[in-house]
Amino acid sequence: MTDANKIYVAGHRGMVGSAIVRALNSQGYNNTVVRTHAELDLTDQRAVRHFFETEKPDQVYLAAAKVGGIHANNTYPAEFIYQNLMVQANVIDAAFRNGVQKLLFLGSSCIYPRLAAQPMSEDALLTGTLEPTNEPYAIAKIAGIKLCESYNRQYAVDYRSIMPTNLYGPGDNYHPENSHVIPALIRRFHEAKVTNAPSVTIWGSGTPRREFLYVDDMASASLHLMQLPKAEYEQHTQPMQSHINVGSGSDVTIAELAQAVSQTVGYTGQIEFDATKPDGAPRKWMDSSRLCALGWQAKVNLMAGLALAYQDFLTQ
Repeated sequence: MTDANKIYVAGHRGMVGSAIVRALNSQGYNNTVVRTHAELDLTDQRAVRHFFETEKPDQVYLAAAKVGGIHANNTYPAEFIYQNLMVQANVIDAAFRNGVQKLLFLGSSCIYPRLAAQPMSEDALLTGTLEPTNEPYAIAKIAGIKLCESYNRQYAVDYRSIMPTNLYGPGDNYHPENSHVIPALIRRFHEAKVTNAPSVTIWGSGTPRREFLYVDDMASASLHLMQLPKAEYEQHTQPMQSHINVGSGSDVTIAELAQAVSQTVGYTGQIEFDATKPDGAPRKWMDSSRLCALGWQAKVNLMAGLALAYQDFLTQ
């Protein structure tokens, strides 16, 4: 990859896509192509094909997706599976049709079975039942991996997949109902601090364990993986198991996370848990040893990342 390459970042306004654009710019890759949803609806096959025929990008980072937490996934399952399937199929096929040789597809840790052995390694894919609360989204992401693998096998292109753990940081979605756990907690503890609320109640028992990765670390891993020589990437993957995990290397309970966010925000009231609400999977911890063997490790620890995320929230 040279700084003359035209690089299309799909989903550049999202948390991950914007971090990838920042990372590309910081490394001198300034020839990026982006489109807002209003400018290009990625679920519209004709529009996507026209975009690729017109722009002719050299490389693609496919970070566009419909995302959300447990509540959003449970409430809008049809939208989560339909929109993600359409975006992935349209972008990957149009990329191939227009000569794109390198593409990076961004997946999710929810592709793994609900009760997968911990930490979850890449070979756990398709070995068990998925977590019901986000199965439609997970099925779509698995399809994205298999799209990349199928085009690689049939057409000898170089389409890679990276599976991040739970991400947070600048550009996150702080919607009170449809956000992921860290932005949701930041908003709730901040509002509780402002209103002097005596307590904050968290969904679930607080016992599930989750791993979190600061989004700029995710962007760094994405560029690192994309820049690896094809032969080196293929040494660590298989044609029909080509995805690579990226995580921080450690996890915390939801109760520990709530305490950390409360401390970051400066809320001093009580933290309570509503065990009648769903917990989701008991543990989701990624085995990132494959990516570590390829020369990458996370740099931003959770407390430092939460401080940066809270500063971002305050600018919203």
